[in-house]
Amino acid sequence: MSTVIVSPPSERIDYATVLTIQTKWIVLVGVLMGLFVAALDQTIVATALPAIIADLHGIDLLAWVPAGYLVASTTTVPIYGKLSDLYGRRSIMLVGLLIFLAGSALCGIAASMMQLISFRVLQGIGAAALTSSAFATIADLFVPAERPRYQGLFGGVFALASVVGPYLGGVLTDHISWRWIFYVNLPIGLVAMAFIIARMPRLHSGLRASVDWAGTVLLIAAVVPLLLGLTLDKHVYPWSSPLVVGLFAVAVLATGLLLVVEARASSPVIPLDLFRNRTFTVVCAASLLIGASFFAAIFFISIFMVNVVGVSATAAGSTLIPLTFSLVASAVTSSMIVQRLGRYKWIIMAGFAVALTGFGLLATLGTDATRWDVTWRMIVLGVGLGPAMPLLNLVIQNAVPFQKVGVATASRQFFLQIGAAVGTAVFGTVLSTRLTAQLARTAGPFLAQLSPSVRAVNLEHLRSGAVTSGAVSGSMSPALREVVRQAFAVSVTQIYTYAAFVLAAALLVIVALPEIPLRRSNRQDPTSPVG
Repeated sequence: MSTVIVSPPSERIDYATVLTIQTKWIVLVGVLMGLFVAALDQTIVATALPAIIADLHGIDLLAWVPAGYLVASTTTVPIYGKLSDLYGRRSIMLVGLLIFLAGSALCGIAASMMQLISFRVLQGIGAAALTSSAFATIADLFVPAERPRYQGLFGGVFALASVVGPYLGGVLTDHISWRWIFYVNLPIGLVAMAFIIARMPRLHSGLRASVDWAGTVLLIAAVVPLLLGLTLDKHVYPWSSPLVVGLFAVAVLATGLLLVVEARASSPVIPLDLFRNRTFTVVCAASLLIGASFFAAIFFISIFMVNVVGVSATAAGSTLIPLTFSLVASAVTSSMIVQRLGRYKWIIMAGFAVALTGFGLLATLGTDATRWDVTWRMIVLGVGLGPAMPLLNLVIQNAVPFQKVGVATASRQFFLQIGAAVGTAVFGTVLSTRLTAQLARTAGPFLAQLSPSVRAVNLEHLRSGAVTSGAVSGSMSPALREVVRQAFAVSVTQIYTYAAFVLAAALLVIVALPEIPLRRSNRQDPTSPVG
């Protein structure tokens, strides 16, 4: 029998104390299943992209299949965080599931690439509600001192999605149809909805306020042009092109207007007063830098594996599995230590130090690297970054008033995703520039010996980041192949050097993080900024 709790809209219920542990676990199962389908959809699509291109054509629009999802989810995360504080996690989770499942069903019947991209945007809008509400729900169900025990579950969901997604996507694409990578979300999502409807209470903050529509519109106007400017193909639209410059100008103008509006709004979508809380500011700044360094590392490792180590794309993807497991194991272990000791700052800093070592080791890779050489370095990186994922959520939720847990948690996720987008775009430009310069210097004499037709194909493959396909590979002399491998090795490892500097900046930021004792009750909310 479900637990029914009724209270006036303005009165906040302390769900951590009134709900039974059985009800909490049922709620967690539903939330984690919703989180799983959102995380799965970020990984399952990659292996189906060749089949999608063959069926729908439109290869020039291929990048927008993942980019549309990213832009939509990143933009709406802070909006959902605010709405969940106003209307409760349950309502936002159900709305998010409905939007996400509708987008999934429509993706499965898409008849063109433009339709698929549009429906992926719809999926991203729904997924943002699932992720932002899920991370805030743990703050509703458990007091800060108990949360570390359950933080590992959320990391485990992302790990499972990272491992299962590419494999499941390949199996469904090869044996049924690429359309089933979207249909598979429907039964899981419906079961999650059943759990949430049956046992999840409203989980509201007790905050009574109106929706900040002006701030919402300006936030979208600021973030969408920024992400579009970052994700557009820089070979077609260089950084200095009028379109990219114009998008960045719109983003800057909208950001300025957003700050003015939010400073005067009675219930801002991003409360600027939170930035007077030193913990909130430090965590958001660190999350931005972590996103830029860590996700760039994941994005470019497959390029190194395929073009330097010489493995298949499938084998390159499996290199991330040990990274994922080490990250989750480290996250769970660090959460257990914090649960026992009640202290977190030195654990986060120690993790960053280990991650810096991992980036330094990755930067030493050369053309003689084996699959194992890359794997054990990725494990070191995962062990180091593992504590940051759950503990920074814990830290920020422990430091802000409960009425703002949703928007604070979503803000942290927002900065993490913005950092990932910026880092991937900037490091991608670094890779392209360095690779072009390296090849121009070392491969010129070899390319000049090829016939014009083969040379043109070869250069096109180099620009795409692949040197091991078809006639191009067969036409390469061993000496030329070695020159190309060296160029990729130098270019990719340079990115890890830069990523190490970005993470070092995050470590310096964390030095300023206050160590606030974990609260034993959600009723004892801090109401003043941390100095």
